[in-house]
Amino acid sequence: MVYKRFYLGVVLRVVGLAVTMFFAIWLFSNQNLLLAPGILAFILILQVIEMVYFVNSINHKLARFLDSIRFNDFSSSFTSDSKKGDSFKAVNLAFNEVMDVFKQTRAEKEEQMLFLQVIIQHINSGIISFNSQGQIGVINNSAKHLLQIPQFRDISDLGRLSTDLLKEVLEMKPGQRISKKINASLHLIIQSTSLKMGGESWTLLSMQNINAELQSNELEAWQNLTKVLRHEIMNSITPISSLVESLRTILEEDTYLQKEGMLIKKDGFIDMQEGLDTIANRSRGLVSFVNAYRDYTNIPEPKLETVSVQSLFENVLRLMKEDLKAKEIKIETSIHPEDTVIRCDVDQITMILINLLKNAAESLVNQADRIIWLSAQNQGDLGTVIQVEDHGPGIVPEALERIFVPFYTTKKTGSGIGLAISRQIMNLHKGSLQVKSTPNERTVFTLNFR
Repeated sequence: MVYKRFYLGVVLRVVGLAVTMFFAIWLFSNQNLLLAPGILAFILILQVIEMVYFVNSINHKLARFLDSIRFNDFSSSFTSDSKKGDSFKAVNLAFNEVMDVFKQTRAEKEEQMLFLQVIIQHINSGIISFNSQGQIGVINNSAKHLLQIPQFRDISDLGRLSTDLLKEVLEMKPGQRISKKINASLHLIIQSTSLKMGGESWTLLSMQNINAELQSNELEAWQNLTKVLRHEIMNSITPISSLVESLRTILEEDTYLQKEGMLIKKDGFIDMQEGLDTIANRSRGLVSFVNAYRDYTNIPEPKLETVSVQSLFENVLRLMKEDLKAKEIKIETSIHPEDTVIRCDVDQITMILINLLKNAAESLVNQADRIIWLSAQNQGDLGTVIQVEDHGPGIVPEALERIFVPFYTTKKTGSGIGLAISRQIMNLHKGSLQVKSTPNERTVFTLNFR
């Protein structure tokens, strides 16, 4: 409507110019008058000036309106020329309404930004954002408290706390998570996310100090280990102590002195033999337990190399061939994509896979369908997963939470050390070993490689 009125105003002014020009020429040509055409010529000049002013006023108004939007100046008001006509009044009203909408939108965005800033400053996790040049965009109070770096303006300032931490942060991929111990009181878990804002790439870091949780978990682990050690040692020492007392009684009651020396009755001799055999067996059991504990606490650092998952699977199946054949177990393998590779210690990961396949095979002994699925999948930035799946009896929920605890086992002949060592090896690889199980349906062990 506004544009129609502007168009009509221009048309009327052009018609007025044409009429004035026509009468000026007619009076000069046909009536031989000079004064009247001169007056009309003056009026014609005024009409041209007024028309130029009319058109330019709209252009100036539009330019001022666009400049207000460009420089976020929404305090401008368009009412000064409303008396010039309905078209100007309609234009001013439309501009003012648009400015009010911009004002409201800007106020809402500022409120949302303030709300987000308040949230960011009050969450317990440290938050830091930095751009591709390393300039800090956002850093909340929790991050300042964790890092204790004065005048933290550039991500390179993180090197004042730890150069290794700075290097690892700069090498982090989106979605990656790292754990870094800085000192005795600071152990950080850092997760990275990338985003684009204003045409620029930003990296967002969230961090938490898990030192207190680690200390609590460490204390709990030592307490659990102490319980296991006490239980195992007492189970061995108590019967040994009791047998020693019994043997002492046998020596006192079933032996008698002769000239040739000490003689013992036959029944007492047999009892002593059985007692000594029992002591020897319990001693061997205790030595085996100590050796298992030594194996758990002395896992070497992995020697990482890039290895094809295909060759890794082939090596494991070659080693397991006879055992699986004896149990009539079939292995189904799948790798997506086929050229998937991982960085790992081949010997250690082979040991984990053999252990998992043996456990799965033992669970399928009484099953009609004896198939184990061994698979690998490359998930891009999320890393690579290797899974061992079977449809055996599964693991009950109560045991599921404890199967990775050292020396805990659900098998009569198991040592309870295999899965605990396997998880520790994956931790040394900066990965994880997880399990999901639905009793009598399926059990899946998952190795996550970052």
